[in-house]
Amino acid sequence: MVDDANRVVATNRLADNVQVGMLRREAEAVCPAVVTYAQDRGAEAGAFEPIAVAIETLVPRLEMVHPGLVFVPVVGAVRYYGGEEALVERVREVVDVVAGPGAAIAVAQGPFAARQAAVLARDLQEPFIVTNEAEFLASLDVAAIGSEELAATFRWLGITTLGELASLPRAAVASRFGTLGLEAHRYASGEDRTTQPRDVPEDRAIEEKYEEPLVNLEQAGFAARTVAYRLAEGLRADGVAPHRVEIEAESVAGSVLSRVWRSADPFDEATLAERIRWQLRAWVESGGIPGGLRRLRVTPADMSGEGRQLGLAEDPASEAEATRALIRAQALVGPDAVLQARQQGGRDPGEQVQWFRWGEAAPAPTRDPSAPWPGRLPAPTPSLVPPRPRPLAVEWEAGLPTRVRLRSRWEPVLSWAGPWRRMGRWWEGEPASDRYQLVTSAGAFLCEVREGESYLVGIYD
Repeated sequence: MVDDANRVVATNRLADNVQVGMLRREAEAVCPAVVTYAQDRGAEAGAFEPIAVAIETLVPRLEMVHPGLVFVPVVGAVRYYGGEEALVERVREVVDVVAGPGAAIAVAQGPFAARQAAVLARDLQEPFIVTNEAEFLASLDVAAIGSEELAATFRWLGITTLGELASLPRAAVASRFGTLGLEAHRYASGEDRTTQPRDVPEDRAIEEKYEEPLVNLEQAGFAARTVAYRLAEGLRADGVAPHRVEIEAESVAGSVLSRVWRSADPFDEATLAERIRWQLRAWVESGGIPGGLRRLRVTPADMSGEGRQLGLAEDPASEAEATRALIRAQALVGPDAVLQARQQGGRDPGEQVQWFRWGEAAPAPTRDPSAPWPGRLPAPTPSLVPPRPRPLAVEWEAGLPTRVRLRSRWEPVLSWAGPWRRMGRWWEGEPASDRYQLVTSAGAFLCEVREGESYLVGIYD
């Protein structure tokens, strides 16, 4: 399975020599018989939902990081079940019933240490309980900080463990490596994420009620973007963003479901909409919203005023304004009328663009952009391609283009290139044609000639 960056994120035992982190082309080279699937976070959320529900039968509240990883506050549960070992055993039992054996379960004081302990538990194939968090963190390799580039720099400096990193002066690390180095030093020192609370009104929850219940995933995705926009807009005025949100949904039948999602970085509008969409999809596909969604409520918590270092060319104010305008346009004309594009493979200019709804994850390209595509026109690609070829008056002398009619005047052809033969879909009755690039003083055009007639199929900048 590969993510949006075409890197392998999961394999099965049949994928010989394929490792997580490989590029797709590398994986297909070492194992030509491999079948590759695109990662679908929404489907993963749906598959993981029964596991989260099973854990909540033992511990009433959990925080979802992403499908497959949850943090569970266990202070009260440890006292109730008589110790950490007893609680871990109960959690393993209920998870094994739902998903089968193999879950990585760990207990530690902070989320960072718990996540690293879970990695060790997965390798050991048994639960792991951290008894001395300082010693455990000090023993970890610097790769645990999550940045390969920063970890490689630390190794070059002779720092190989988090204990060695923690022994360095924090001010020196922050000065040399910036925010990323400061965060790594905090983790190495056993200090999990810290926040800077501000005076924010208590109730900043956003709630939407629907007269016509939402009954499908398309409507749920649109509702997720709308609620995320309203919540982010309200918090933006206070200069804060949440690290944690509670998503609550009420069905027509009256059942109420809730789930807490957590992020190490403050949620922005896009990531919040994504998490809401994943959760709604999980509930809809598991049958947890019978009759449709009647009410959706999102409550932010754990506010933070920490931001990120902006690049010189970044303009967050303009970006936020453009996002608000696009969301308003979607509300007026519908999600299918506001689209975004990305490049894909193809021979014709119109085939080299893939359209999809703005605000949604890009689907897998229907045509591989890395394929050679023999017969494709040479660069550059036209910047404007009409939906259908339009008749174009072109004068020819001895097989060479000499003039092009633009509205009421004729423009001489200053230079041209071609022809490029296009065979057409003969099985559908489409005739063969020749394509030319024509340059005039009024602009450059891509012209197609078939059956003695000339057509405009593209305009260059």
